[in-house]
Amino acid sequence: MKLSTKTRATTLSVALAGTLALSACGASNETAEAGEGGDGGSTQELSGDLVGAGASSQQSAMEAWQAGFQGEYPDVNFSYDPAGSGAGREQFISGAADFAGSDSALDDEELASAQERCAGGDVFELPNYISPIAVLFNLEGVDELNLTPATIAGIFTGAIATWNDPAIAADNPDATLPATAITPVHRADDSGTTDNFTDYLFQAAGDVWTEEPDGVWPLEGGESANGTSGVVEVVTNTAGAVTYADASRAGDLGVVNVAVGEEFVAPSPEAAAAVVENSPAVEGRGEYDFAIEVNRETEGSGEYPVVLVSYHIGCIEYDDEETANNVKAFMEYVISEDGQAAATENAGNASISDTLREQAQGAVDAITTAG
Repeated sequence: MKLSTKTRATTLSVALAGTLALSACGASNETAEAGEGGDGGSTQELSGDLVGAGASSQQSAMEAWQAGFQGEYPDVNFSYDPAGSGAGREQFISGAADFAGSDSALDDEELASAQERCAGGDVFELPNYISPIAVLFNLEGVDELNLTPATIAGIFTGAIATWNDPAIAADNPDATLPATAITPVHRADDSGTTDNFTDYLFQAAGDVWTEEPDGVWPLEGGESANGTSGVVEVVTNTAGAVTYADASRAGDLGVVNVAVGEEFVAPSPEAAAAVVENSPAVEGRGEYDFAIEVNRETEGSGEYPVVLVSYHIGCIEYDDEETANNVKAFMEYVISEDGQAAATENAGNASISDTLREQAQGAVDAITTAG
């Protein structure tokens, strides 16, 4: 599978909306045909509200998806609150949101609550956004560094306190490293990015990082900020600072290449997609739940294990037809080749594979109205 590496950081504009609206037509027409034969009725003309909430990592992709979807369905009032993965899951489970964006799958307790929210039926978890989590830093004169998992863990525990520490210098013999103090910056909110990052540290550097994976940062100290934009802003404005964030938001910050086997791998859409392709599904999930257990300890060449698989989480059965049709049409567009291409161009993430698209299509086709 050949994946595009083209990225573009743009503000959502009328021109973008128009372009993406045209690309959405094919996928949306397919949605109309699928809906006409199902319990939800025709989705040819949609209206009402579609409310999503969750991962801020998806924000740039969501702008592209929203533009394409609303270009085809302008009468739908679409909103997405990038309040963080934990908040998104909470809003979905409570019924305040029609779907959630989340950088981590539902845990067992959340899954049970989500099933109750979904008329006691099935929940879908679709891995629709795949992107590397980059370790980003602000160090004058240094654009990239090679770091091992243990060194990254030491930086975020505070054990490695300056940029010229011998552990950093050992893997970067040609770099001029100043004695600048390191300021680790973490997410203050309940974040799926944090969950994925701490999962990587726990699995790949367990001798140094002993805290269990969690969406809430488990250590005291360091700086913190809400959302992806928040941590990136703090690092941008703080000499010597370092954080973890969706790689699409790197901007002018320095980027870490992570040790994998005998090589150092840069965060890229291709490398993120490669590790996901070689990771198993979470066991014991429902028919339409495609949660993935990322192989953080891979030694495969060209695989980048500090990756987030961000999900769209929703119901197979909704209480009302309007919501079911809107969710179905939106997910149809998101998983389509056009929808994935639009997100990749705007956010720089990896497009989902044909295998993931085929799995997701089965869930989308099943979305209907309860009763």
